Amino acid sequence: MSKTYNTQKALDIFRQHNGQLRTSEALRLGIHPATLYALRDAGELDQIGRGLYRLADLPPLSNPDLVVVARKIPQAVICLISALAFHELTLQIPHVVDIALASHTERSILKQPPIRVYWYSGLAFTEGVEVHQIDAVPVKIYGPEKSLADAFKYRNKIGLDVALEALKFFRKRPTFNADKLLHYARICRVEKIMRPYLEALA
Repeated sequence: MSKTYNTQKALDIFRQHNGQLRTSEALRLGIHPATLYALRDAGELDQIGRGLYRLADLPPLSNPDLVVVARKIPQAVICLISALAFHELTLQIPHVVDIALASHTERSILKQPPIRVYWYSGLAFTEGVEVHQIDAVPVKIYGPEKSLADAFKYRNKIGLDVALEALKFFRKRPTFNADKLLHYARICRVEKIMRPYLEALA
Protein backbone atom coordinates (compact mmCIF):
# COMPACT_ATOMS: atom_id res chain seq x y z
CA MET A 1 0.00 0.00 0.00
CA SER A 2 1.55 3.31 -1.07
CA LYS A 3 2.27 6.19 1.24
CA THR A 4 0.30 8.49 -1.08
CA TYR A 5 -2.75 6.26 -0.70
CA ASN A 6 -2.40 6.29 3.08
CA THR A 7 -2.17 10.07 3.31
CA GLN A 8 -5.06 10.62 0.89
CA LYS A 9 -7.22 8.16 2.80
CA ALA A 10 -6.33 9.92 6.06
CA LEU A 11 -7.27 13.31 4.62
CA ASP A 12 -10.58 11.88 3.43
CA ILE A 13 -11.28 10.57 6.94
CA PHE A 14 -10.59 14.04 8.37
CA ARG A 15 -12.99 15.60 5.84
CA GLN A 16 -15.69 13.12 6.85
CA HIS A 17 -15.35 14.37 10.45
CA ASN A 18 -15.55 18.14 9.91
CA GLY A 19 -11.82 18.35 9.29
CA GLN A 20 -10.83 17.89 12.91
CA LEU A 21 -9.85 14.87 15.01
CA ARG A 22 -8.17 14.01 18.26
CA THR A 23 -5.24 11.59 17.99
CA SER A 24 -7.21 8.83 19.71
CA GLU A 25 -10.09 9.31 17.25
CA ALA A 26 -7.75 9.28 14.25
CA LEU A 27 -6.12 6.03 15.39
CA ARG A 28 -9.51 4.43 16.04
CA LEU A 29 -10.58 5.36 12.50
CA GLY A 30 -7.55 3.60 11.04
CA ILE A 31 -5.06 6.42 10.54
CA HIS A 32 -1.55 5.23 11.35
CA PRO A 33 0.46 7.49 13.73
CA ALA A 34 3.24 7.82 11.14
CA THR A 35 0.69 9.04 8.57
CA LEU A 36 -0.73 11.55 11.04
CA TYR A 37 2.70 13.02 11.82
CA ALA A 38 3.70 13.00 8.15
CA LEU A 39 0.63 15.06 7.28
CA ARG A 40 1.43 17.45 10.13
CA ASP A 41 5.06 17.82 9.01
CA ALA A 42 3.95 18.35 5.41
CA GLY A 43 1.65 21.19 6.47
CA GLU A 44 -1.53 19.30 5.52
CA LEU A 45 -2.66 19.25 9.16
CA ASP A 46 -2.42 21.95 11.83
CA GLN A 47 -1.92 20.89 15.42
CA ILE A 48 -4.29 23.22 17.27
CA GLY A 49 -3.81 21.61 20.67
CA ARG A 50 -2.04 18.70 22.24
CA GLY A 51 -3.36 15.63 20.46
CA LEU A 52 -5.80 17.67 18.34
CA TYR A 53 -5.38 18.06 14.58
CA ARG A 54 -7.24 20.04 11.94
CA LEU A 55 -7.06 20.25 8.16
CA ALA A 56 -4.80 23.15 7.23
CA ASP A 57 -6.92 24.21 4.24
CA LEU A 58 -9.98 24.97 6.36
CA PRO A 59 -10.87 28.60 7.15
CA PRO A 60 -9.21 29.91 10.34
CA LEU A 61 -10.99 29.03 13.56
CA SER A 62 -13.27 31.83 14.74
CA ASN A 63 -12.76 30.96 18.40
CA PRO A 64 -9.91 28.45 18.66
CA ASP A 65 -9.65 28.41 22.47
CA LEU A 66 -13.29 27.42 22.97
CA VAL A 67 -13.07 24.82 20.20
CA VAL A 68 -9.97 23.20 21.71
CA VAL A 69 -11.52 23.11 25.19
CA ALA A 70 -14.76 21.61 23.86
CA ARG A 71 -12.87 18.89 22.00
CA LYS A 72 -10.44 18.09 24.81
CA ILE A 73 -12.83 18.45 27.79
CA PRO A 74 -16.30 17.66 26.36
CA GLN A 75 -17.92 17.52 29.82
CA ALA A 76 -16.96 21.16 30.53
CA VAL A 77 -19.35 24.11 30.18
CA ILE A 78 -17.90 27.52 29.26
CA CYS A 79 -18.77 29.94 32.07
CA LEU A 80 -18.20 33.34 33.70
CA ILE A 81 -15.87 35.75 31.84
CA SER A 82 -15.52 33.42 28.85
CA ALA A 83 -19.30 32.98 28.57
CA LEU A 84 -19.96 36.71 29.06
CA ALA A 85 -17.40 37.49 26.32
CA PHE A 86 -19.03 34.98 23.97
CA HIS A 87 -22.43 36.63 24.54
CA GLU A 88 -20.83 40.10 24.17
CA LEU A 89 -21.81 41.11 27.69
CA THR A 90 -18.41 42.30 28.85
CA LEU A 91 -15.51 44.43 27.67
CA GLN A 92 -13.14 42.07 29.49
CA ILE A 93 -10.76 40.12 27.27
CA PRO A 94 -10.46 36.56 28.60
CA HIS A 95 -6.85 35.51 29.18
CA VAL A 96 -7.92 32.02 30.25
CA VAL A 97 -10.95 29.91 29.41
CA ASP A 98 -13.32 29.71 32.37
CA ILE A 99 -14.99 26.30 32.55
CA ALA A 100 -17.49 24.70 34.89
CA LEU A 101 -17.11 21.06 35.85
CA ALA A 102 -19.43 18.97 37.97
CA SER A 103 -18.27 18.58 41.55
CA HIS A 104 -16.34 15.40 42.33
CA THR A 105 -15.31 14.85 38.71
CA GLU A 106 -11.66 14.36 37.86
CA ARG A 107 -9.83 17.62 37.33
CA SER A 108 -8.94 18.17 33.69
CA ILE A 109 -5.45 19.33 32.83
CA LEU A 110 -4.94 21.41 29.71
CA LYS A 111 -1.81 23.48 29.07
CA GLN A 112 -3.04 25.24 25.96
CA PRO A 113 -5.22 27.18 26.11
CA PRO A 114 -4.92 27.92 29.82
CA ILE A 115 -8.11 27.12 31.73
CA ARG A 116 -9.60 28.17 35.06
CA VAL A 117 -11.87 25.54 36.61
CA TYR A 118 -14.94 26.26 38.73
CA TRP A 119 -16.76 23.42 40.45
CA TYR A 120 -20.53 23.45 40.12
CA SER A 121 -23.11 21.08 41.58
CA GLY A 122 -26.74 20.15 41.02
CA LEU A 123 -28.94 22.53 39.04
CA ALA A 124 -26.21 25.18 39.13
CA PHE A 125 -24.24 22.92 36.79
CA THR A 126 -26.97 21.42 34.63
CA GLU A 127 -29.36 24.37 34.12
CA GLY A 128 -28.96 27.05 31.48
CA VAL A 129 -26.57 25.14 29.22
CA GLU A 130 -26.68 26.05 25.53
CA VAL A 131 -24.86 24.20 22.75
CA HIS A 132 -23.37 26.45 20.08
CA GLN A 133 -21.79 25.18 16.89
CA ILE A 134 -18.42 26.91 16.59
CA ASP A 135 -16.43 25.88 13.53
CA ALA A 136 -18.58 22.72 13.27
CA VAL A 137 -17.77 21.76 16.86
CA PRO A 138 -20.55 21.65 19.50
CA VAL A 139 -19.49 23.87 22.41
CA LYS A 140 -21.42 23.92 25.69
CA ILE A 141 -21.82 27.46 27.02
CA TYR A 142 -24.09 28.83 29.71
CA GLY A 143 -26.74 31.12 28.26
CA PRO A 144 -26.67 34.86 28.97
CA GLU A 145 -29.11 34.75 31.89
CA LYS A 146 -27.30 31.89 33.61
CA SER A 147 -23.92 33.55 32.92
CA LEU A 148 -25.18 36.73 34.58
CA ALA A 149 -26.39 34.85 37.65
CA ASP A 150 -23.03 33.09 37.83
CA ALA A 151 -21.24 36.43 37.59
CA PHE A 152 -23.08 37.68 40.69
CA LYS A 153 -22.47 34.39 42.48
CA TYR A 154 -18.73 34.62 41.81
CA ARG A 155 -18.55 38.42 42.13
CA ASN A 156 -15.79 38.17 44.74
CA LYS A 157 -13.62 36.30 42.23
CA ILE A 158 -14.34 38.15 38.99
CA GLY A 159 -15.40 41.54 40.42
CA LEU A 160 -18.82 43.04 41.11
CA ASP A 161 -18.06 45.68 38.46
CA VAL A 162 -17.90 42.95 35.81
CA ALA A 163 -21.27 41.54 36.88
CA LEU A 164 -22.89 45.00 36.90
CA GLU A 165 -21.43 45.86 33.50
CA ALA A 166 -22.88 42.63 32.07
CA LEU A 167 -26.27 43.34 33.63
CA LYS A 168 -26.35 46.84 32.10
CA PHE A 169 -25.45 45.47 28.66
CA PHE A 170 -28.07 42.75 28.85
CA ARG A 171 -30.78 45.08 30.17
CA LYS A 172 -30.64 47.03 26.89
CA ARG A 173 -31.32 44.00 24.72
CA PRO A 174 -34.78 43.29 23.30
CA THR A 175 -34.42 39.68 24.47
CA PHE A 176 -34.06 40.77 28.11
CA ASN A 177 -36.40 38.81 30.38
CA ALA A 178 -36.30 39.65 34.08
CA ASP A 179 -38.28 36.57 35.12
CA LYS A 180 -35.88 34.25 33.31
CA LEU A 181 -32.90 36.04 34.83
CA LEU A 182 -34.34 35.75 38.34
CA HIS A 183 -35.04 32.05 37.74
CA TYR A 184 -31.30 31.47 37.36
CA ALA A 185 -30.56 33.88 40.19
CA ARG A 186 -32.63 31.63 42.49
CA ILE A 187 -30.76 28.55 41.28
CA CYS A 188 -27.46 30.31 42.05
CA ARG A 189 -28.86 31.67 45.34
CA VAL A 190 -28.16 35.29 44.47
CA GLU A 191 -31.72 36.60 43.92
CA LYS A 192 -31.58 38.91 46.95
CA ILE A 193 -28.25 40.29 45.75
CA MET A 194 -29.29 40.78 42.13
CA ARG A 195 -32.82 42.12 42.58
CA PRO A 196 -31.90 45.62 43.87
CA TYR A 197 -29.52 46.15 40.94
CA LEU A 198 -32.13 44.90 38.56
CA GLU A 199 -34.80 47.21 39.96
CA ALA A 200 -32.41 50.16 39.81
CA LEU A 201 -32.04 49.62 36.06
CA ALA A 202 -35.76 49.23 35.42
